[in-house]
Amino acid sequence: MPGSRRYADPAAYLLTPQAWEPQRDEFCRLVGKSADPARALATATDELDDAMGELEKVLADGDGPVRLDEAGDLVISPLTAEDVPAEATALKAELTEMLPFAPIVSLLIELDKRTGYLDCFTHAGGKQARSPEVKRNLIAVLLAYSTNLGLTRMAEASGLSYDILAWTSEWYVREETLRAANLTIIDYHQRLPLTPVFGAGTLSSSDGQRFPTRGKSVTARALSRYFATEGLSTYTHVTDQHATYGTKVIVATRREAHYVLDEILGNATDLPITEHATDTHGVTLVNFGLFDLLGLQLSPRIRDLGRITLYRAAPRAQVESASPHAGPLLTRKLNLDLIAEHYDDLLRLAGSLKFGHATASLLVGKLSASGRQNALAAALKEYGALRRTIYAARYLSDPDYRRKISRQLNKGESLHALRRDLLYAHEGAVRARHLEGQTEQAWCLTLATNAVIAWTTEYYGLATEQMRRAGRRIDDEVLAHISPAHSENINFFGAIEVDIDAELAQLGPTGYRPLRVRDTLF
Repeated sequence: MPGSRRYADPAAYLLTPQAWEPQRDEFCRLVGKSADPARALATATDELDDAMGELEKVLADGDGPVRLDEAGDLVISPLTAEDVPAEATALKAELTEMLPFAPIVSLLIELDKRTGYLDCFTHAGGKQARSPEVKRNLIAVLLAYSTNLGLTRMAEASGLSYDILAWTSEWYVREETLRAANLTIIDYHQRLPLTPVFGAGTLSSSDGQRFPTRGKSVTARALSRYFATEGLSTYTHVTDQHATYGTKVIVATRREAHYVLDEILGNATDLPITEHATDTHGVTLVNFGLFDLLGLQLSPRIRDLGRITLYRAAPRAQVESASPHAGPLLTRKLNLDLIAEHYDDLLRLAGSLKFGHATASLLVGKLSASGRQNALAAALKEYGALRRTIYAARYLSDPDYRRKISRQLNKGESLHALRRDLLYAHEGAVRARHLEGQTEQAWCLTLATNAVIAWTTEYYGLATEQMRRAGRRIDDEVLAHISPAHSENINFFGAIEVDIDAELAQLGPTGYRPLRVRDTLF
């Protein structure tokens, strides 16, 4: 529709063909894709053949967790609960008793001493001079939002005036500064000796977390399954090292799949994310196609995977002859000619996202809603169907791969629980009415969550090193089962006294709090 943004052709948001021409080779080099459609499709169909060959071997055995029933339908047994070694459970209990007990305000002060994350909060007017009290006020404001106390209750709990807190919030706390502070904490956490034990930092996941709201809000929606009245969702991106690198407030009734790519493409950390896991809500054919075109791997856990449509690149007789067990599962034929015809436009679409010309959530939403009459959307969905079939075959044939994805999604769930522990006041109901305020509160909560993760990881590492120096053998494989999404050693409640000098004076000569060591520990 001419002049309409809502009903405009999705191609109108892409780089123009003239602007794309000089950037094509650079984009293909960055994502590892060929600009030649024939070569690219040949590579993809070879991947499909290899993946189907692996699945054929699994189905030929006939007695594994992935098998065919008598009617030839796919049976996928659920994964058994992961066996956590008893040694890991005992070790976590010991570490919990060794870690110091600290109020959340002490943790934030201590972490700033080592990272300087509070220096990221710059004055909105560009003023450079800062009074010594600014850090104290910033910590109070961050806690007011991350615990949901609000500025009025925080003023009562901390002894600071409401006017000071409101002024600090207005001039220093905004999404830009919160993102910068969060990035500082993540980079510090990444450099800790224990962090690589949890993961390589190349895998991440995303999931929505719903919070009730109070009062009227443009983002709040009624959803009886989750809210008594109305609520909203925060969509967070989490690495395999337990760090949250992305947060976005979205309407609870909107599809989460539209927002999966936003924070991945906008990731400013040093973490080289190459693979991303989601649950069923984050999956569309459009996402499968875009992830591959961007040189990434989408690895979702799809509900009812055995019922999705799988595609073949060759005639049915040829496929079933090569794979008599797996071949009949491929019920539809791919339109490779359509993909080849629009392959350069598909690259231009991905390049527009890679180079920041358009946001992923905007284009994914429009392309997902486009009908078959839109040739670009149809070609992208066809390419996504090819990538989804390759992924499904690999997922079904490799139990370790399924376990890895499940483990990563469980890390996201553990961080959801930690966020709910932090946002305890007013029954966890978000009271900010405008998107800007809700976004700032979501980022404050993310910052506090990452601070807990970094602090716990650091002290886990100190306690582990002390055990090892005393002759205790502790394998990294055991430590990998211990999550730093742990709040038993942190007090979120009670009076909040923000006294930076007094808190820093409690640190030992090494700059850390002394560990609590039991006589019977070794």
